[in-house]
Amino acid sequence: MMTLYGMSASGHSYKVKLMLEQEGIAYRWVEVDIRNGDSRTPEFLAKNPCGKVPVLEIAPGEYLYESNAILTFLARGTHYWPDPAFPHAKVMEWMFFEQSSHMPYLAPARFINKFLGADDARRAELPTLLEKGYKALDIMERQLEKSLYLVNSHYSIADNALFAYTHIAHEGGFDMSRYPAIHAWIERVTQTPGFVAM
Repeated sequence: MMTLYGMSASGHSYKVKLMLEQEGIAYRWVEVDIRNGDSRTPEFLAKNPCGKVPVLEIAPGEYLYESNAILTFLARGTHYWPDPAFPHAKVMEWMFFEQSSHMPYLAPARFINKFLGADDARRAELPTLLEKGYKALDIMERQLEKSLYLVNSHYSIADNALFAYTHIAHEGGFDMSRYPAIHAWIERVTQTPGFVAM
């Protein structure tokens, strides 16, 4: 049985948990609280030298980290990652977009807004994070006005990757009422087989 080392409040950990549930793969969950230093112990660093979650233990002593790498591993040979070359590449395009243009703004905005105090110095970062995050959400909205999911009409790991932090973007201070197509997409994702809430 696989073991998923993750943190319940982490969108990255949630991505992997969601995919395991949607594929019906048996796994064991181990909570790792990075705020308490759980990911900086020698034992954990032997699993992931970056000291981050999630980490998926595929077999004894075989560890995979970076959430999108884990998603591609789990989705190989399934309908969650289509085989034809072009849609296959489009899925990857959205997953790279998530890492470069989406998550770097939505995730820290949520962290600052939800977990840090009102007088924390990092709150000064919020205007820039919101500005750049809205640009990413605008791009998603335009795509989802044209298709049910990010790549054509089928749910894929691209949707999984973007769903994690998009569906909780309001916790970072984003006004999601501006995005009716994203709202409808979020509802569709929650109806996919095996869906579990964060």
